[in-house]
Order: sequence, then structure tokens, then C-alpha cells
Amino acid sequence: MNSFDDIFEGHISQRGQTNQPFDKEAWAEKKQAERQSVYDLADTTAVEVSADGSKFQSYLDVQTRFSRYSATNVLLILAQKPEATQLKDFNGWKEAGASIKRQQKGISILEPGEEYERADGSIGTSYNVKRVFDISQTTARAKVQPAISVDDRLLLKALISRSPVPMQTVDDLPNHMGALYDHDQRVIFVRRGMDSADIFRSVSKELAHAEIAGMEKDYTREGAAFAAYSVSYMLCKEYGMDTGGYDFSRLPDGFRESDAQGVRATLSEIRDAAANISGRMTRALEQNRQPKSKEQER
Repeated sequence: MNSFDDIFEGHISQRGQTNQPFDKEAWAEKKQAERQSVYDLADTTAVEVSADGSKFQSYLDVQTRFSRYSATNVLLILAQKPEATQLKDFNGWKEAGASIKRQQKGISILEPGEEYERADGSIGTSYNVKRVFDISQTTARAKVQPAISVDDRLLLKALISRSPVPMQTVDDLPNHMGALYDHDQRVIFVRRGMDSADIFRSVSKELAHAEIAGMEKDYTREGAAFAAYSVSYMLCKEYGMDTGGYDFSRLPDGFRESDAQGVRATLSEIRDAAANISGRMTRALEQNRQPKSKEQER
């Protein structure tokens, strides 16, 4: 095999530089310090979110816009550019035909790297710092998405599509509740006679309870109430329902007193439950938009 290494030696000497070996340890230390700085920012933001209801609500807004991002990365976006709407890395924007504007600072997030074996034999995943840019930091023009009007009946059908538990309508529920997830019977009871907005808000919250019950071994309604309420807010935000009645001014003591790791765990649970419900809704609405075949029409 021919060697072409010599062509670089002349390049170095022309610039008056000395031939120095690459310091792998220094590079690794630099990358580790970079990762630690990003983790520290996520931890600091998690503590801030757990102490301030308005900041927590802002976190939910960002998570709703970036539903595929992890809770940790949404915390990082919230800390660095909370108004972001569309993110890509340098190459992603280049492929989209856009360039990064001058003097724009990238948003640091974490992306999975290589797997490794822990001391106890379990497999872990290392994370690397990745820098992304919002569309506002590029020459790309934001496309105005046309407002999609979905019939209330279709939206509610999508909400309960492939529900993890059955639904049953009743004439009355305790404390004038619109819906109630009964964990013993694994059923969501829905009060008859509500309008579409009230149905969406109440049923989305109880669906969140059912989702969380499927994720937690020791589910209790009281323990999941805050997460389910947050999921309902996110779904209303995503699908254009009025969120004016949601109030996060008084966060639960358990959430406020959690450390950063505990806060991230709660945020991840909220994110996962919302993503499960929203994913089913998206699939149901897309199926409804697809034209029927001649056999289906028959």
C-alpha cells in the first residue's frame, strides 16, 4: 500500500510549526470537562424548574415542541434557547440549504455514543456533546405551517384510540370530575354530557394516569397526580385546546424537594406518558386523512 503521509510534513514545515504528537489524554480530558459542564447545566436547570412554577410550565412548553428529545436535552434547550422551534446541527442545516449566521452560539445537547460495560457487568451508554442551532440562527426561512382544523369528534376519537384501558360512560362521578381512572378495575369512567374541550382535558389526564400506572410498579393516584396533570397540559398545548385553566404556581413538595436526578426522573416520566398518548393520536389522525381504497368504500 502506498503511503501519502509525507505530503503533510511539508505543509507543517512551510508554516513554521513543529511536529508535535497528538495528545490523546489531553483530548479526552477536554471532552470529559465539556460533558461535565453540560451535565452541570442540566442539573442546575432541573433544580430551577422544580422551584419555580412558571419555569416548570416553560419546560413543558419546550418539551411539547420537542417531543422526541429527552428530558435532559429539553432542560438544556430551556437553559440556552427556550424560544427554539426547530433544531439541526451544522451539517443538517447545510443539507437543508441553509447556513449558520455569523457569531451564533450553538446549543449544547447530549447524544448517545458508544456502549460500555460497567463494573457490575451491566451495559451503559456514553454520551457526547453535540451542538445544534435553531432555525432563527440560520439563513433558512421558517415555513408558516397552515392551521389544520380537526373535527372535535375525530380529535376525541384519536385521543382514546388504542387506549391502554377501556372507557365507560356514567351519569355522575365524585367531586364533579369529568373522568376518573379506576386502577382497581383498570377502567376510565367518563361523565356524560360534557363538551369536547372538557372531555379532552379530563380524559387526557386520566389516560395519563393509566399510562403511568403501566410504567410504575407502585402506582398510586396521589403519587401520579402531578405528572398526569402535566401530561394533560402538554396534550392540550399540542392539539390547540385552551390551557388557561392549568395552574403550576404551587408545585408539589415532593417535586420541589427532589434533587436534580429525581427531578429528571419525574420529567422523563411526564415526557414518556405524553409521547405515548400523542403518538397514538398522531397515527389515528393520519389514518383518518388517508384516502380510502375502493374496497374500504364498499
